Amino acid sequence: MEEQLRKLVDRYRGCEQRPVRFRPKTWRARLEAHDAAHVLDVGVACTTGTSGDRLIDRGDLARLRDAVNDDPGSLRDLFVAVMIWGSGTTNGRGPRYTDAALSDGRLPDVLRSTREAVREGDLSEAYRRFGLKGVGRSFFTKWFAAVDDRDGGERALILDNRVIRSLNALGWTSWQAAGTRRLPLRYAAYVSAMHGWAPSLGVSPERLEWVLFEVNGHIDEACSRTP
Repeated sequence: MEEQLRKLVDRYRGCEQRPVRFRPKTWRARLEAHDAAHVLDVGVACTTGTSGDRLIDRGDLARLRDAVNDDPGSLRDLFVAVMIWGSGTTNGRGPRYTDAALSDGRLPDVLRSTREAVREGDLSEAYRRFGLKGVGRSFFTKWFAAVDDRDGGERALILDNRVIRSLNALGWTSWQAAGTRRLPLRYAAYVSAMHGWAPSLGVSPERLEWVLFEVNGHIDEACSRTP
């Protein structure tokens, strides 16, 4: 498996993750209902394509993360930015799902408590605590990655369906690695495995996560391509 991972990393050696394009007008009404439309100013304006579109990247999320405090409003704004980044223009359900989460009375406590658990390094506990309408694993692990500001340790990573498809195609499954079917422990096992593989491949765990996302399960096809 490590040799296949190395081939994938080499295949994407010269590639960089691109900013995500989003369309503020498709989000505005949903966010105005929660006094959160100002988050649509995040990122930069697009110079091509549909007028009014903007670009947001991981750097924008990191800057927002560094600016937030324990105020529920600032945590909500970061969460909205994460949902926008995760949805882009391809997930038309993103605004609706974000609206559902913002309408969930549990939102302030869930964002605060999961951020706390992540910053303490207890990723399985963060997974257990997260429960909001409209937000599944693919998006709440993006939240974990966005709020993790630790300098060391096994920092939170995104676990979405594309990453899972790639790992499964490589013959790796979280339930076998964790020795249990319990999803919080399986997520922690995934993060630990990625942090274990990355150093020998010469990349960060975040970079390895992105490569697996890009591959989307097409291991043989990606490995056979010329870098």
